[in-house]
Amino acid sequence: MSVDKKPGGQAIKNTAPDLPPSPGKYPTLARDHEYIRLGTRSIPASLDLHDGHVIARVEERRRSIEFIGLLKELDAYYPPGCTIRLILDNHSAHTSKETRGYLATRPNRFRYVLTPTHGSWPNLAETLFGKMARTFLKHIKHIRAQSLQELHQRIMKGIDEINQMPVVHRWKAFQALEESDMI
Repeated sequence: MSVDKKPGGQAIKNTAPDLPPSPGKYPTLARDHEYIRLGTRSIPASLDLHDGHVIARVEERRRSIEFIGLLKELDAYYPPGCTIRLILDNHSAHTSKETRGYLATRPNRFRYVLTPTHGSWPNLAETLFGKMARTFLKHIKHIRAQSLQELHQRIMKGIDEINQMPVVHRWKAFQALEESDMI
C-alpha cells in the first residue's frame, strides 16, 4: 500500500451566484471575488499497488488519531493474517506514540517502508492525488462547495469512481530494473 495525505483542501462558498459565459461577451465563467470560508479538510489515502484500489478518508485534521482511523480501515479490508506493507513518509502522525501504541495491538500486521526525507516522489500515492486534483478536486486549495458535507461527499464520490475502474500504477524505472534482472 502506498500511503499519503492531501492536506488543506479549503472549502469556500460563493456569496453570489456564478455568472455563466455569454457568447461574444464573456468567454468564461464569472465569479465574485468574495466568498465565505467553510474550513479545510485533509485526505489520508492508501493506494493498493497490486490492484489499484483506493481506501481514503476525509478528515478535519491530520493527527495520529486520523491516521490510526485509516490503519483500522486497512486492517478491516485485508484478510487477517497477511502483512500489510505501507510505503509512507516520516510524518509525525505515522510514528507518534499513539500510532505506535495502535501498531503494538496488531503485531506483524503492518510493516513500514519509509520514503527518504524530501523524497516523497517514489510514493505512488502522489500520483493518486495528482489524478484527484486533475479530475474531481480541481483547484484543491479553494474548492467551491455549499457546505463541508458537500465537499466530503464529492471527495468520496470521486474515490468511489476511481475504485470502479482501478488502475495499477507502475514505475517505468522499476519495470526496467525487473526486466534487466531476468536476463
